[in-house]
Amino acid sequence: MSLARQLLLAASTNAWLRDHATKTAFVRRSVAAFMPGERLEDALVAARGQEQLGIGTIFTHLGENVSQVDEARAVAAHYVSVMDAVRAGGLNAQVAVKPTHLGLDIDVDLARQHLRQLVTRAEATNSFVWLDMESSPYVDRTLDLFRDLRQRSTRVGVALQAYLHRTAGDVERLIPLGAAIRLVKGAYLEAPAIAFPNKRDVDENFFRLGCRLLGAEAVAAGGLLHIGTHDATLVDRLRAYIAAHDVPRPAYEFAMLYGIQRPLQTRLVTSGAPLRVLIAYGPYWFPWYMRRLAERPANLTFVLKNLVVR
Repeated sequence: MSLARQLLLAASTNAWLRDHATKTAFVRRSVAAFMPGERLEDALVAARGQEQLGIGTIFTHLGENVSQVDEARAVAAHYVSVMDAVRAGGLNAQVAVKPTHLGLDIDVDLARQHLRQLVTRAEATNSFVWLDMESSPYVDRTLDLFRDLRQRSTRVGVALQAYLHRTAGDVERLIPLGAAIRLVKGAYLEAPAIAFPNKRDVDENFFRLGCRLLGAEAVAAGGLLHIGTHDATLVDRLRAYIAAHDVPRPAYEFAMLYGIQRPLQTRLVTSGAPLRVLIAYGPYWFPWYMRRLAERPANLTFVLKNLVVR
């Protein structure tokens, strides 16, 4: 793992740095490259703009590790209002939630109750709920929550991280469920015994897992793969696999962040590939922002270039 990545991931958990950096004009300007604003209204406006380009969206209200029951309940209520706003606006949009934002650190049953509430609302509003994956200590609990929800509804998916050694096994256990999986590289500071430390190994594991989730068995089971990467090489390799194996379009979507790799996003949409971008909002953006910079050095270059031209 590069020193820059280690420093950025360490910064994402530093409370002092979070409190001070978020008040700095330079940092606030730079985060605008990744998110259109802190309010849901800002995200809704951005989503309408994306739809005009033929791009769907996923909304995520930034936050994690809440420690108060009332706060977790408020987060769940907020996501219900998001799905209602999406339906009212006729948007092609979904939501993504962190289980710890819904109270997993407080009590697993509390988080399960809130997630069931959201999935029930997704059924009523023709929406979809993604469970974001957090650091490795949360993987088993998150997958348990996903399995519980999947027994109740098909309108739920889960993120898996290609940098974890365990993910290949998790994929095999989820394929028979016809699971919707958003495959990402991973963005937490993990020990080498838990996660591949080298980018090349992560990339190859991402490609192998992507092919497995685009394979005939996964497709026949009704699975959906969200290909969550901005890596143009990986995108092209997986597109070649899709073409060579005639993978049906309902079995996959590409998933990227709002504002990142716009030329690649345009190329995908122009060629007819399904694409959905994640639009993040909310005041608790610093940890998420640091992890996005750490995921891919090109993201940091992108931000600096945007600051220069403003």
